[in-house]
Order: sequence, then structure tokens, then C-alpha cells
Amino acid sequence: MTDAFNGGRGRGLMAVLLSALRRSLTTAGLALQRLMRPRGRGRGFPWPTAFPWQREPKRLVVAAAIVLAVFVAGMVLIDAPISRAVGHLPVWLVRFFDWVTDFGKSGWFLWPLGLLFLALASLPRGGLTPMAQRVLAALMVRVGFLFVAIGVPGLFASIVKNMIGRARPFVGGTLNPYLFDPFHWAPAFASLPSGHSTTGFSVLAAFGCLWPRARTNLLIYALVIAASRIVVRAHYPTDVAAGALVGIVGVLLVRRWFALQGLGFAIAADGQLRQFPGPSVRRIKSVARELLA
Repeated sequence: MTDAFNGGRGRGLMAVLLSALRRSLTTAGLALQRLMRPRGRGRGFPWPTAFPWQREPKRLVVAAAIVLAVFVAGMVLIDAPISRAVGHLPVWLVRFFDWVTDFGKSGWFLWPLGLLFLALASLPRGGLTPMAQRVLAALMVRVGFLFVAIGVPGLFASIVKNMIGRARPFVGGTLNPYLFDPFHWAPAFASLPSGHSTTGFSVLAAFGCLWPRARTNLLIYALVIAASRIVVRAHYPTDVAAGALVGIVGVLLVRRWFALQGLGFAIAADGQLRQFPGPSVRRIKSVARELLA
């Protein structure tokens, strides 16, 4: 009798878990489909609305040329001297940064955000009030934005750094900032841009978009991660700067894409982006109580 009861309870629990898994995957699929379906006015994709700077290609080219010139100057003037100088830092400081640098891996953010998104997607919507459904939708949009805004720049950096093929400091036994081997596809030749720096500054920009008051603390985190990559001699300073640029620009592009979709952000008549008000803590608690009732 007890075995039959336990067996029935086990099957019931398994059925609940499978139902939650189906809801999670179905909702996640619909969210991805919604994200990849731009909403534009008129026919075709509204590129001018999505990316207004394309209206002035000359300014874009000039900006790119300036960035490239600064990078080349940095590669010539500061990469080697700074990489040599960090070799004279105290051992305890190097060990500290060697420990800190691990927190620049994107997995520290992508795994929790991805699991949280799937958990929110698995929650049953039936029986919830319209307000509760809107709160859940708003939470999923924000979690989804953070995941995409951190993941996309990181993925871009991972691909580009292997295509560029810049050698890390002291690869080959010497300090040579000009050593490149494009499409080498090996960690030793994947220095530009820094993936950790990309993650640090994408975290700064992504979370800062949603919570502006946290930007100071986020900036400290990003700068410490960036500095750690130089101190442990995993990257040159220009690698770190390039990673910061990729992270920030990547987040801004993702934010504009979400705004074009009407997800979490909106594009105003003057072209500026506005964030939709997020659910308050009081409303989130109210939805939690409703789900547990």
C-alpha cells in the first residue's frame, strides 16, 4: 500500500515537472520568435529607426578611423611598456588579481540569467490576474535583455578574437605586441579583444541600462576585471580597451533592437530610447503570493 502510494506520488511529481518543462520550452521558443520578428512601420525593416547613425556614414567612417588610430597608437606606445611594468608588481597583488579575474567569465551571469528566464517561463499563467501576467512578462523581458546583452557581445568577441589571431603577451618567449596569426584558432592567439573585458563592460552597460543608480559599482567591477587581465599578463592594454568597446557598443545595439521590438524600451519621436517602467517590489511580491495561493 505504501509502495503504491509512493509510486503514485512519484509519478505525479514527474508529471508536474514535465508539464513545467514543456511550458518553459514553449514559452522560451515563443519569446525567441518574438525577439527575432522586428516590428516596423510600413514595408520592410525600418533600418533608419533601428540604427539612425547610418544616415551619416561619413561620421561613422571618421569615428571608426579615429578608434583604429587610437588603437594603433596604443599598440605602439603603451602595450609593451605596461606589460613589462606589471612584472614588477608585488606578488600578493598579482595573486589577488589572479583570483579576481575569474569573476570576469560570462558564465557567472549567463547561467543564472538563463536558468531564471526558464524558471519564469515555466510558471503557469492560467488563473493569474491580467496584472500578474503583465508583471511576469515584464520580468521575463528584463531577464532576457540582460542575457542577450551580455551573451551577444561575448559571442562576437570569441569569434573575432580567433579571426584576428593576436598573440598574448610573451607567447613565443618574447613580448611582441605586433605578433599576429589570423585564423589560428588557439587560445594563445586569441588576445584581441579581451573576452573578460567584454563581459565586464557589457555587464556594466546592460545592468546600468536597467538600474542607472548602480553604475558606479558596476564601473568599479568592470575596471577591476579589465585591470586583472593586464596584471596576469593575459592581455595587452589595447586588448582590454577593445573588449570594453565591444561590450558597451554591443549592449547599446541590443538595447536598440529590444526598443524596436517594443520590449522593455521604446524609441521616442526624437530618436532617444526610453525604458518602460519596471514592476515594483510590491507587485512582484503580490504575484508571488498569487502563484503560491
